[in-house]
Amino acid sequence: MSFENIFFIVPNPLLSGVIWFILLSVLAYLSRSSAHQLILSITRVLHNAFKLSSTSLIRAQSKLAERNQAVLLAAGREGAEHIIIREFERIESTVRNDLAGFPELRRKLTETISQIDEEYHQSTDVPPDPPGWVKAVEAIAQIQSNGDPTVHKILGNIQTALNDAQKTAIEEYRNTCRKRHELLRKMVPEWRDVNQSLTTADKSINSLQERLKVVDQNMQDQEAIMGKTDHAMNKLSSSSLTDFFVSGFVLLIAAGGAMINFHLIARPMAEMVGGTSFIGAFKVADISALVIILVEISMGLFLMESLRITRMFPVIRALKDNMRIRMLWITFGILFSLASVEAGLAFMREIIMQDDLATNAILRGGGEGVIASEYLWITTVAQMGMGFILPFALVFMAIPLETFIHSSRTVMGSLGVSLLRSMAYLSRLMGNFCRYVGHTLLHLYDLLAFAPLWIERLVTNRGQRSASPVRGQNDENDHHSTLAVKGAHS
Repeated sequence: MSFENIFFIVPNPLLSGVIWFILLSVLAYLSRSSAHQLILSITRVLHNAFKLSSTSLIRAQSKLAERNQAVLLAAGREGAEHIIIREFERIESTVRNDLAGFPELRRKLTETISQIDEEYHQSTDVPPDPPGWVKAVEAIAQIQSNGDPTVHKILGNIQTALNDAQKTAIEEYRNTCRKRHELLRKMVPEWRDVNQSLTTADKSINSLQERLKVVDQNMQDQEAIMGKTDHAMNKLSSSSLTDFFVSGFVLLIAAGGAMINFHLIARPMAEMVGGTSFIGAFKVADISALVIILVEISMGLFLMESLRITRMFPVIRALKDNMRIRMLWITFGILFSLASVEAGLAFMREIIMQDDLATNAILRGGGEGVIASEYLWITTVAQMGMGFILPFALVFMAIPLETFIHSSRTVMGSLGVSLLRSMAYLSRLMGNFCRYVGHTLLHLYDLLAFAPLWIERLVTNRGQRSASPVRGQNDENDHHSTLAVKGAHS
């Protein structure tokens, strides 16, 4: 008997299918209760599992959001404290450099003003007092001469003396005005010194006021951060996101500069260490060039840490000033040496390229090869300059790198919160889906056993209809018995 004939109970395939359907329906009807329990148990387990996963993901999201908020607030406090400390240092520098000589300036201004006041009082215009004998002259002038030559002579002598006295008084008055003008002229440079001193003090005070306004604004931001206000949180989040993208863009630019630097020294390194040596699938020359660039970047990081521009290594920041300055010069010396080596490698690269061009020309039948151009020194100097400048340019990569690292914590935390929230939603959705799938499977299972269920429903309905008249008669007899009992009692 073949495997295909097993499913044919009778020779007619259609009749065999009907028989099999009847058997499966009867079997499904007999195992209906157990199958329902199995389906409900499986879907309930899946629903509870997804619900538990959703609850766990929501808790993890809450913890991650709290941690992200704590990191964001800590970064904001640290940044605000750093700015406030820097502003106080600038205020200290302003006070020390500009306002430290304020007592001396005050003493100088006091002396200058006293001298100006004294010279001003000396230059006061005081009209000369009239002589005491003027009244006497006026009285004598009223005397009538009556033609007496003696009286006439005396009056003439008095007029001459009066004219001489008037000329003398005018001359003295002119000398006094000249001295007064000389004193006023001497006051001009002193007034200018006073004006210049006051202008300098005014500039210093205005600069100090501007610094104090910045400090006051930063203190308000610090209070908002400590109070965990929504405005402060939104401001910190947007600032962190902006720093993340800006620093990432700058790091991409720095990576492009590192790639140019790598191609600039890779070819000469092949001539130095051998172009046929490999470590795994990589050339030794490429690895050597990459190591040089990485060492330059490391020296740049240590240099920025020694200058206290970045704060990624607490050990370097905690060093004493003399050790820190010593480390600064050591790292700068190593960086300068590596930059000089790269300049030499760039020069060597140009020579190798010219040799390759000459060899190719000879192989093509060019005779004496390529004649060196008189402008060859331009490209040589340009390559040497790039080889020397690029290592120092890569030093400043430490600043965006620090910003990128600090901002990436909050940005990655926000992304993690969003991811956990999405996973919790999907888990809850899958749990509800499993629950409704269980109900759907129950209906599908009943659809397979619809014929026995239909027969059961018919039998049940017929039994209920036949039992209803008997139940009505029994209810009527009970009612009459109750009435009889009540009559007997009455």
